[in-house]
Parts: sequence; structure tokens; C-alpha cells
Amino acid sequence: MSRHVAIVTDSTAYLPPQTMESHGITAVPLTVVLGNQALEEGTEISARSLAQALQKRRAVTTSRPSPETFAATYKATAEAGATGIVSLHLSSEFSGTYDAAVLAAREAPVPVRVVDTGMVAMALGFCALAAAEAVDAGGSLDEAVAAAEKRAAGTSAFFYVDTLDYLRRGGRIGAAQALFGSALAVKPLLQLEGGRIELKEKVRTASKAIARLEEIVAERAGAGRVDIAVHHLAAPERASVLAERLRERVPNVGELHVSEVGAVIGAHTGPGLLGAVISPR
Repeated sequence: MSRHVAIVTDSTAYLPPQTMESHGITAVPLTVVLGNQALEEGTEISARSLAQALQKRRAVTTSRPSPETFAATYKATAEAGATGIVSLHLSSEFSGTYDAAVLAAREAPVPVRVVDTGMVAMALGFCALAAAEAVDAGGSLDEAVAAAEKRAAGTSAFFYVDTLDYLRRGGRIGAAQALFGSALAVKPLLQLEGGRIELKEKVRTASKAIARLEEIVAERAGAGRVDIAVHHLAAPERASVLAERLRERVPNVGELHVSEVGAVIGAHTGPGLLGAVISPR
């Protein structure tokens, strides 16, 4: 089905493949560099392979898509019938993906609106879904952008990691940097704030941190209709338990996604990650 406005995002949105297909959303892959090998997220390296590499302390870095990759995606999308494109991406504080998309958009054959959502994982995915749903309802380019920006403004993300070491090495922890010296004595709860990762709270044990994560999500969900995503890396049992607890505690939940993050986000959080995204409708 050809849509007059196409939605493009990147591979860190972690949307289910069937959801992307049904809404006509295209994801441009980021790259994971494992040793000397560059691998596309989602097709050439799995979360499990990434977790195993991290546990063996292999060198892992990540890389943005090139402007040329975005240019080819925009061209193909226009040739498929789109007269405009909304390109929604992870926070520019984490990656140069947004900048690469902006460069490519200048030469695109149709108008492209590039949006720095300030989000990542399903916090980004829910923004892409909001834009796609606006288009499915007959919305314009501007209306799709507005829908995505409204969803981003209301969306929150919180997460627990076993160690801050991976975030520290990748330079992704912002204000939480100050916590690193005492990381062995506490378990940090983190949040997305202003497109950055910030310290939310310090908790003494992993079990207490996960229980507190549940409380925070239930409180933030409030009384309105919300969608929730639970993410993990190499911690499926934790994710399953948290999802079931949230389903019990948040009766107003709409969609509840449970998924393992991909290799790009996993490279910066490490195994043991448990996160939750709360996105009001």
C-alpha cells in the first residue's frame, strides 16, 4: 500500500516487524563494530551475539548510518510513491544519526522532515507509530510530525542496569557520571531526560531497584490510557515478571510490548538491562 507521507525511523526504535509492515514504517540500520567487523543492527548481529561478546569483554563500538544510506532510503521511498517523508530518530545526544538524516534530507527528491525525538528504543518506536497512525487517518506531513512530537513530549523511559561501566565507557551517562565511583555499592535507576541519560535514584540491591522501577512506572502511568514497553538485554525472566506485574497494576494499559533491545543499545548498557517505557495515548 502506497502512502502519501512515508515514515522512516532507525533500527533503535525496536518496533515489532509486523507492526512496521502494517504501518509502512522503514527503519534505517545503525552499525555495531565488533573487533574489526562492522555489522548492521537487526540483520547481521543479534542481541544474543552482542551480549556474549560483551561478557567476553570484546571491544564493541557503534556507528551511525551514513548520509548516503539515508539518501538511498529517501530516494527509494519517493520512487514508491511518497510525496513527503517524516524521518524520526533517536536522541542526537546519543548518536549522529539525526545529523546524517538532516544532511541527506537536503538533497531528497521530496520534502523530508527530520525529527530528533530525544528518545530511544520503544520510546522512539511509539513516536513513529503515532506519526504512522496520523498518516493512516489521512493526516498531512505537518500533522504526522505534530503527532510524533506530542507523543515524545508525553513519553517517559526508566531503566535499571547491573553496572554503569558500559555507559561510562561509551560516554552516555551524563550527570550519572558522578555515581560511577560508588557504582559497586548501589544499583542505579536511570531515566531519559532532555534526550540524555540521567540518574533517577540509587537503590541498594538489584531486587529493590527492580521493585522500585515497577513502582515508578505504575505511578507515571496514571489514570489515562497508556502504552508500555518493557525492554531487556539477556534478562528475559526479569522482563516477563515486570511485564506481568505492570499488567496487574496498570489496568488502563493499551499495548504492552516485551522485547530484547538490539545490539546498538545493548552495547552501551550491557547484559542485565531492564527498562520500561510509558507512553500516554
